[in-house]
Amino acid sequence: MKIDMHSHFFPRITQAEAAALDPVRGPWLRVDDGGKSGQIMRADQPFRPVYDALWDVDARLAEMDAQKVDIQVTCSTPIMFGYEYPTERVMPWVQRMNELAIEFCEPTKGRVIALAQVPLQDIDAACREASRAMSIGHHGVQIGNHMGDRDLDDEGLVTFLQHCANEDIPILVHPWDMMGGDRMKQWMLPWLVSMPAETQLGILSLILSGAFERIPESLKICFGHGGGSFAFLLGRVENAWKHRDIVRKDCPKPPSEYVKRFFVDSAVFDPGALRLLADVMGTDRIMLGSDYPFPLGEQQIGQLVADHPDLTDADKKAIWSDNAIDFFNIDVKGVAA
Repeated sequence: MKIDMHSHFFPRITQAEAAALDPVRGPWLRVDDGGKSGQIMRADQPFRPVYDALWDVDARLAEMDAQKVDIQVTCSTPIMFGYEYPTERVMPWVQRMNELAIEFCEPTKGRVIALAQVPLQDIDAACREASRAMSIGHHGVQIGNHMGDRDLDDEGLVTFLQHCANEDIPILVHPWDMMGGDRMKQWMLPWLVSMPAETQLGILSLILSGAFERIPESLKICFGHGGGSFAFLLGRVENAWKHRDIVRKDCPKPPSEYVKRFFVDSAVFDPGALRLLADVMGTDRIMLGSDYPFPLGEQQIGQLVADHPDLTDADKKAIWSDNAIDFFNIDVKGVAA
């Protein structure tokens, strides 16, 4: 069985619907004539070219069949988060997106399952919406790795993580609103440099702040894109913890001891990178994730794992399916493949 736990969707939101959230920057979907391609738009400005698997569930199922993907976990495209808006304006948007996600998945009879979005700028509202979303059929939530200048060690965000731990709500952390600004204007540098750094920042904010010590070990939290630059730079962090008291002042254990507290996906695109990731995290902490259906995702879903010479059959099975089944509480017996 092959379960891809990192994919995205974008419903066919009209410009008028997006304008209710923000008439200047509200995200919507423009579908070209023929229905096979389109653009994610911000008001009148194109944001990203996309194709029909992002919004057409039949197109998605056909591609899943072609790639022998049995189950796919999908979540909103991060441009849809709406973290910058007041709660009273964003709540109808968030709830509508979560309902559209369930509508998107419903015809697939369990082959496509959804993660909800929440209004992370309002922790009480985020907790309520996470619980409501689970009650209508979501299998967890996707959140951004920060809220403005507040990283995941912020007390409010820790409260949200505690809520999810207590209610068995799995979390996928996705980088967004990347650092770098005008220094990264070309060559997709925000996606190539800032995204991995943002993800590492999210992980380290939980480790070095001691936040993991205040969050129940029952928390299911996964970081996308292989955990960004975390695995490659863990040695540097460990060395700093040993030799600088300002690094370890809030972190009672070596950083390497916290790898058992989170998961990562397999979207690293290189056999050497996957070998390192398995060495650092263990194959019981990696789940197959493609970032489908975007060009920077794994184009042949699961091929990196399948072809890896250093992974055993048991390792591959854990990454391809077993870890995700446990993490997201997936009932595979009910799936109509």
